[in-house]
Amino acid sequence: MSDFSPALTGRGPRRARIEIIPLIDVIFFLLATFVLFTLALNKIQSVPVELPRAGLAPAPEAADDLVILQISHPGTAYWNREPITSAEIPPRLRQLRQTSPRPRVLVAGDNQADYGDTIRALDEVRLAGITQVSVETTDRPTGR
Repeated sequence: MSDFSPALTGRGPRRARIEIIPLIDVIFFLLATFVLFTLALNKIQSVPVELPRAGLAPAPEAADDLVILQISHPGTAYWNREPITSAEIPPRLRQLRQTSPRPRVLVAGDNQADYGDTIRALDEVRLAGITQVSVETTDRPTGR
């Protein structure tokens, strides 16, 4: 006789139960297998890219054709550390374009600069016909 017979335990026949925890484990295993299998079927297409090779930097040109145009609080700018007004920027850029064969401008802003004033200075550089322009992304003190 079995130890679980209803006569010995005094209870009726045991009812079958569905254990949910093992089913969840099996479902997650099947889901993960399905996802990995479908990802393996996808053919990844890419575009070949020719990356530039590292080389020697070109020799620096004369430093006198580089102008640092620093924008500060509204109405104030610095032309190579010399304080100027915003109205003086366009004539100075035109003069730089006429006197230098390859003018270069570094536009910088300090912690008091407005975004709009900096964009207007970049527009003035473009309107002056200067194509070699850089924008400094570090914070610098006013006038330096």
